[in-house]
Amino acid sequence: MNGKLYGVGLGPGDPDLITLKAHRILQSVPVIAWPAPDTGPSFARAIAAPHLPGGQLEIPIVMPMRTERFPARDVYDKASMEISAHLDAGRDVAVLCEGDPFFYGSFMYVFERLASRYPTEVVPGVSSMMAAASAAGRPLAARNDVLSVIPGPMDDEAMAARLELCDAVAIIKVGRHFGRIRALIDRLDLMDQAVYAERVSLEAERLMPLADVADVTAPYFSMILIYKGGEEWIHALPGSKA
Repeated sequence: MNGKLYGVGLGPGDPDLITLKAHRILQSVPVIAWPAPDTGPSFARAIAAPHLPGGQLEIPIVMPMRTERFPARDVYDKASMEISAHLDAGRDVAVLCEGDPFFYGSFMYVFERLASRYPTEVVPGVSSMMAAASAAGRPLAARNDVLSVIPGPMDDEAMAARLELCDAVAIIKVGRHFGRIRALIDRLDLMDQAVYAERVSLEAERLMPLADVADVTAPYFSMILIYKGGEEWIHALPGSKA
């Protein structure tokens, strides 16, 4: 009998924000796999660490942290082969994923390769967008507002078009694109409606009006929330246009 494959969402970073279901799985599976940079510790592994009983077999999925393209498919092909060997032997495997597995999550690439061959369960996690809105005391969207999620690498013209159309925005994967995005938001006269969030739920968390951020770049785990919708009380919050 084959083992079961789990994609486990771990939330935005605070180990207390994992779900009870994720905790139960982390405590019980004999094998865990987790995304790892080629230098430095794994963020996903660090979130899960307080909940691991010890003694589990571990499969680091080493992903080079590069701005240029690299053969990512080869990385996931290799990891999927290692994971499948355990599943074939009847061992359950939990693949750890920051945030939610299917919201820009790395687990989807393992799912693509293995879900048709093995019993699979995806455990949702708290998205960093929800965590950022909660920390800022600022709803993402209300009533019939349209919420858009925009990846930071999107070019200015496309991003501007989307910013014009929606009522609420979460710009993620800001990182090295921060200066360009900040300048675009300023040109569109949205600066007073924008909040900057960095490393949400961690000790190094930063939350402030975007206009107050003097940095030229931002870490990967950062985002910008913008609200243009019709709820007047939201506009009265710190970092919002009155």
